[in-house]
Amino acid sequence: MFFSIIIPLYNRPQEIDELLDTLTRQTYTQFEVLVIEDGSKITAKEIVESYKDRLEINYFFKENEGQGFTRNYGFARAKGNYFIVFDSDCLIPEDYLQNVNNHILQHQLDAYGGPDAGHHSFTPIQKAISYAMTSPFTTGGIRGNKKNLGGMFHPRSFNMGISRKVWEASKGFILTRLGEDIEFSIRIHSLGFKIGLIPDAVVYHKRRTSFSQFYKQLHFFGRARINVFKFFPSELKLVHFFPALFTLFLAFTLLVNVFQHAISILTNFFLVLYVLLIFFHSWSVNKSLYVAFLSIFAAIIQLTAYGLGFMQDFIKRIIFKRS
Repeated sequence: MFFSIIIPLYNRPQEIDELLDTLTRQTYTQFEVLVIEDGSKITAKEIVESYKDRLEINYFFKENEGQGFTRNYGFARAKGNYFIVFDSDCLIPEDYLQNVNNHILQHQLDAYGGPDAGHHSFTPIQKAISYAMTSPFTTGGIRGNKKNLGGMFHPRSFNMGISRKVWEASKGFILTRLGEDIEFSIRIHSLGFKIGLIPDAVVYHKRRTSFSQFYKQLHFFGRARINVFKFFPSELKLVHFFPALFTLFLAFTLLVNVFQHAISILTNFFLVLYVLLIFFHSWSVNKSLYVAFLSIFAAIIQLTAYGLGFMQDFIKRIIFKRS
C-alpha cells in the first residue's frame, strides 16, 4: 500500500513543522506528503522544503478556498492508491501508518477514520480541550471510542483516509467548510463503500490553544450540523440537540437563581452533579487536578458554543428558511 498524505495549511507554519517531524519517524515508509497552502499570508514553503531530504514531500500554493476544496486539490495531485487527510495541528505516532496498513489489508476498508487523544507535550488547556472533545459526558466518547468499529461511522477530516476508488467515484468534497467532512462521509456510505474506525490509528490533536479559539471552533461546528441537515435531513438525530438543550438548561438555571425561585435547588443539584462528573472523570484520565479543573470550563464551553451555533442556524435556516 502506498499512501498519499494530504495536509491543508492556512497561516500555521509552526504546526506543519511539528507534524512533519512526526512523519519522519514512521515505521512504515511507503508514503508521500502533499502540503497545500490555502492562500496563506504566512507561508510555510521554507519549512516544508527543509524536509525534502527526509520525506518524499511536495509543496503547493493556491488561492484561498477553504479546507474541503484544498483537500480535493491534493487528491487530484496524489499518486498513492490510498489518501490520508490530517489537520495541520496533529501529531502522528510512529506506528500510525503501519497500523493503518495492517487494518486496511485485513478488513478491506475503502475509507476509515481514527480516534484522537491528548499528548504529554500539550498545555493544560489543550489537554482539557482534548478531554472535552472525547469525553463520554460531552460528545458521548464518539471520537475516542475504540469499540465503534463499523456501521454508520463517519470519519472526521482531522484523521481520515479514503482509497483512490472512493476519490474517483465521489470526486471528493462538495462543501469546503461547515460540516464538509460529515457530508463527505455520508456520501461515501451512500455510494456503497465500506467505512470503519481503525482503533489504533490514533493522532494527537492539539485543536485550539485557548478557550476563546475553542469557543469559535465549536460554534462553527454547531452551525455545520445544520448545514449537513440541508443535504441529509435524516442525519439530524436527537443527540445533536443535546448541546442546545444543555445551553437552555444552563440559561434557565442562571435565571431561576437570579429570581431565587425554589426550583433553583433542583437545577443547581443537577448542574453541580454534572460538573463533579466532569471533574473526577477528567482527573482519572489526565492524572492532574489542574487539567480536571480546566476540563469543567472546556466542557461547558464546548456544549454552549455548539448549542448556540446549532440554535442560530436552526432558527435562521430551518425555521425562517434563510440561506
